[in-house]
Amino acid sequence: GCSDIVKIKKLLAPIVPTAIFCIGLNYKIHAQESGMPVPKVPVLFHKNLGSLNNPYDPIVVPKIAQNPPEVDYECELAVVIGKPCLNVSRQDALNYVLGYTASNDVSARKWQTERGGGQWNYGKSFDTFCPLGPVLSSTSVIPNPNNLKISTTLNGDVMQSSNTNDMIFDIPTILQFLSQSTTLLPGTVILTGTPEGVGFARKPPVFLKKGDVVTINIENIGKLTNPVLEE
Repeated sequence: GCSDIVKIKKLLAPIVPTAIFCIGLNYKIHAQESGMPVPKVPVLFHKNLGSLNNPYDPIVVPKIAQNPPEVDYECELAVVIGKPCLNVSRQDALNYVLGYTASNDVSARKWQTERGGGQWNYGKSFDTFCPLGPVLSSTSVIPNPNNLKISTTLNGDVMQSSNTNDMIFDIPTILQFLSQSTTLLPGTVILTGTPEGVGFARKPPVFLKKGDVVTINIENIGKLTNPVLEE
């Protein structure tokens, strides 16, 4: 075997997605803090593939989302699909998962709502708005994705702290729902929702600004850290 120790010069996102599916309002307390009813079926939106970001690379606040501030953090468990997934049952769903990583569903709230025409996609799809990492944890490391501690710290202060067992729709249910007559291609990344504590719902609101450092921490995956810059 090789005994060489190699220093990692740059840590990249553990996968380049073929698609980024996202589930909104998927934690009970987060739905309440958002002032929205608990969904009866999963709420789906997408992020632009160009929003992919690496660990330690900056989240860049767009010029058009700086005045007033509106860019928010969202810790999320990301599911990575390993083989074509079509019409799967809840019981069989996790067999199609390659692994799990941490994600930050960075969101420009005004562009998510009134400026984006009512659809969420645009406000969540700016460049750098989808950090993924630091590793891809296998299904042997995470046999049950719905029992993981998940948190966000902003400049060292805990902003979100929950467990994936608070999801309204668990991972098998999400995969069964999304794969109905719809093939989820290998490399598809599914962001599975964020718990309570997001910035816009705080009093006063908290938004990302130049100089901030935001860290997503998920049990058995690790810490995904990004500094914040302004365009």
